[in-house]
Amino acid sequence: MRPARREYLGTLLLGAAGAAVVLIAVRQDWARVLTVQPHPLPASTAVVRGQDLLPAAGALGLAALAGLAALVATRRLARRLTGGLLAAFGVAIIVALSMPVTDAQVRGAVTGAAGTASSVPGGSTVDNGTTPGGGVAGISVASHVTMAAFPWRWVAVAGAVLVVAAGLLAAWRGARWPVMSSRYGRPAGRPPSPGTDPAALWEALSQGIDPTDPGQPPDPKRPGTSGAARTGLL
Repeated sequence: MRPARREYLGTLLLGAAGAAVVLIAVRQDWARVLTVQPHPLPASTAVVRGQDLLPAAGALGLAALAGLAALVATRRLARRLTGGLLAAFGVAIIVALSMPVTDAQVRGAVTGAAGTASSVPGGSTVDNGTTPGGGVAGISVASHVTMAAFPWRWVAVAGAVLVVAAGLLAAWRGARWPVMSSRYGRPAGRPPSPGTDPAALWEALSQGIDPTDPGQPPDPKRPGTSGAARTGLL
């Protein structure tokens, strides 16, 4: 059982690490938009995160974490099916990350963020009027888009590969792994002992029998434990 338990915990750690890498990577700055304002206004720089450009990747990363929690709660065939679903989440993350990101998409993400901020009371005041370049909120076609030098997209892909590996391991070996909560359950087909049956204890107390006394069995159905039998003995 020890190798199976180590394999089980290792798979959970592998999947959790992969999902965490995906979520961290998509929350980093993937692009910057530099807009030159009319003189004498200074140039403005807007930062765009990965989840603004590819929101499906972040959502699937959260779904992968939920799949890992389901691995703990399932067993046998259900655990293998959950492992297959977890691997499918990892593949979907890779597909979402492979989508192309254009300059227009980056500018649109900045425009959407600016429009949301200006619509919130107390938020930053951003002009929602159109600009001569056809943009919105000061973001025009002439704005310069620069992608981040660090390859965060590839980091997220590496995390998705870890999620796929964890899902495949669970689908292959999950039925042999131990169930962590099995020791807290009662063995199948074993009835509760009379000493731990709440109904029997309550009936014994109602008849004046002390259930903590070893000489007085708490089960009122056994011979010699009824009130009449105790009176006759006295």
